[in-house]
Amino acid sequence: MFGKRIDLFKLFGFAVRLDMSWAIIVVLVTWSLAEGFFPSHYGGLSRVTYWGMGAAGALGLFGSIIFHELSHSLVARRYGLPIKGITLFIFGGVAEMDEEPPSPKAEFLMAMAGPIASVVLGLGFYGFYQVSKWSGWSKPVTGVIGYLGFINGLLAAFNLIPGFPLDGGRILRSILWGWKNNLRWATRIASKIGAGFGLVLILLGALNVLRGELVGGMWWVLIGLFLRNAATMSYQQLMVRKALEGEPVRRFMVPKPVTVSSSISIEQLVEDYIYKHHFKMYPVVEDSKLTGCITIQQVKGIPRSEWRQRTVGELAKPCSPDNTIHPEEDATKALSTMSRTRASRLMVVDGDRLVGIIALKDMLTFLSLKVELEEEEG
Repeated sequence: MFGKRIDLFKLFGFAVRLDMSWAIIVVLVTWSLAEGFFPSHYGGLSRVTYWGMGAAGALGLFGSIIFHELSHSLVARRYGLPIKGITLFIFGGVAEMDEEPPSPKAEFLMAMAGPIASVVLGLGFYGFYQVSKWSGWSKPVTGVIGYLGFINGLLAAFNLIPGFPLDGGRILRSILWGWKNNLRWATRIASKIGAGFGLVLILLGALNVLRGELVGGMWWVLIGLFLRNAATMSYQQLMVRKALEGEPVRRFMVPKPVTVSSSISIEQLVEDYIYKHHFKMYPVVEDSKLTGCITIQQVKGIPRSEWRQRTVGELAKPCSPDNTIHPEEDATKALSTMSRTRASRLMVVDGDRLVGIIALKDMLTFLSLKVELEEEEG
């Protein structure tokens, strides 16, 4: 979903990050506010002032999105759900979860927290807006405050649309889940509604393009495509979790994997292991004990002229929860770790002993077969 990200800061223990696509939307929002919204509502100001208002409005908008997503995250933490962080990207922001909520009640409260936070923030800004007008504050300040009151109300209303994965779709899913006690069925229904709403946005965007509103129309089309894709992916991710749930890592691991010694050179690693076995990660073992691992990415960071002089031991990463897992852990945890670290293999360890390797492709093969068979049974 995301490309390269920049860590900004931590808020209540949650990492707040920027996806590089955010640069596109911040420019578009600033431009639309500076050239359209503020001049049409607050005339008589200089162009520099409008652009300053546009920049302030864009920053305020994304601060509001962080507040919205933080509300989701705090409720998720209350129910024991791990949140990887809050990421701002081209379509707004998202609190990244690796697991489904534990109950319909938890889902409902988590989903409601965001719109409630936006409504509270919107009312707060609207109150300040009224105070600023009564107190005679400058037009630029009043204008930005008024915009933030309006946009937070719009943010709450948009997110309450009952299409997954919007907050309204999650609220709908929680209600359906509680009614039938079937998360898979509830997700399928909510996802279909979300995909349908995405299609409506695409059609409305196309109509706007035909009317000559190119930028606005294309923006609606992009949002619609994103929602359709997100709705489909959300259902697929649930299918994956359900298919792997309860399956131990031991079932998928390859015992007696190819290992390397810390004393061999990078050149030997490349010639005798990488080019021969075609894996992207190799466990490093000394005296029957696992000491770490080495990956292709690490090798790529070393100039080829140094391959003969440098050893695997100099580059090897130590063992950590990011590259190891216990054989009795649930396979969903292995998949979650791979997704978070973007790794395709994990070392399966019992204490300091390497007992196998679990590869993403092996789990995906199992998933493909299981989903196909269950669909046939359905």
